Amino acid sequence: MPVTTSRREQILAEAARLFARHGFHGVSIDGIGAAVGVSGPALYRHFPSKEGLLAEMLVGISEHLLAGGQELAAEHGDPDALLDALIAFHTDFALRQPELITVQDRDLANLPDAARRRVRGLQRAYVEIWVDALRRAGLAAGEETARVGAHAAFGLMNSTPRSAGHTRAAVAAPVLVAMTRAALHARPG
Repeated sequence: MPVTTSRREQILAEAARLFARHGFHGVSIDGIGAAVGVSGPALYRHFPSKEGLLAEMLVGISEHLLAGGQELAAEHGDPDALLDALIAFHTDFALRQPELITVQDRDLANLPDAARRRVRGLQRAYVEIWVDALRRAGLAAGEETARVGAHAAFGLMNSTPRSAGHTRAAVAAPVLVAMTRAALHARPG
């Protein structure tokens, strides 16, 4: 059965693709509208502004990652199983939606202040799930080390926007999972 998406989801997906390719300031409302087959002003029925569209995009993905991380933490009492699940979850996200990683990296500063604070707060909460799992698994001596490890893992998994177009997910996923797992288990010095 085909997956149906709402007009709003279609607009968000197309805007993410365009923002990733051209940058937030390189894309007009008319350009987004044309890409989804409507006039630019018709987008204002769905979003209050281009900044509002970007805010919904980045807040939405941050909420998705946090909710997924919280769900996995609730399901997996064993920290090693939780780390494996978190790595698989984040890798799947990175391979399915590389445009959002690019948009987040490049255009977070274009969010209105309240939305940017919301995204950062959601991201910090998501990182803390990883920090807790790393510490409980004995893979980090302290909180700061665990935070560095979590961010290093994100850097590895989030590198996919630069390779996703050249590599099939079926090939990339096991490589990213194995490398992230190995990196988290590496002992410094």
